[in-house]
Amino acid sequence: MYEWDFSIIWSYRWLLLQGMGITVSLTAAIVVGGLLIGLINALGLLSRFAPVRGAALIFTEVFRCTPVLVQLIWCYYALPILAGVEMTPITASLLALSCYGGSFYAEIIRGGIVSIEAGQSEAGLALGMTPALTMRRIILPQALKRMVPALMNQSIMQFKNTSLVSVLAVPDLVYQGQMAAHDSFRPLETYTAVAVAYFIILFPLTLYVRYREKKSGAAR
Repeated sequence: MYEWDFSIIWSYRWLLLQGMGITVSLTAAIVVGGLLIGLINALGLLSRFAPVRGAALIFTEVFRCTPVLVQLIWCYYALPILAGVEMTPITASLLALSCYGGSFYAEIIRGGIVSIEAGQSEAGLALGMTPALTMRRIILPQALKRMVPALMNQSIMQFKNTSLVSVLAVPDLVYQGQMAAHDSFRPLETYTAVAVAYFIILFPLTLYVRYREKKSGAAR
């Protein structure tokens, strides 16, 4: 029978904490980047100009319909050859995960915008506002309240997706866990500790999302 020994984890605590720091920092960066990409793409999907809508739709579907792991590998190995630029593992991870998340954020934002009654836009235009000003001051603030739970759910997914960057040797929590497991010959304890670390961070966030969903539903 296997004898568990979690005391070995203490010897690698700084390595794992460093990996967690990189995971959290990477998540923050790709969430911000994804939201910016998603907002721009959502506005493109709602554009009156067919070429803009078409380009936004292609971008969204390409990233939504291909595996994120394939996107990571493609950005790191193929994109530098096509673009003639150097791509570090961190840069490739930021680019791929931001675009991947942005494609889902775009649909969430688009759905939130179209859920606002048309009369809101008409009221803004009647007051002499430009379409852009109406969007910024009237539509988006109202849509944001409806989008928050879905955006947070996607952000939680983004946090979990960062575990894939270990394939590019980005020293995140999973990668550092692999190093600790290989060095200690204790993979069960190490990967259990990594899973617990993810759970400790994500479970409270999941509960908060559920709370916001109930609150949003009650408000409607």
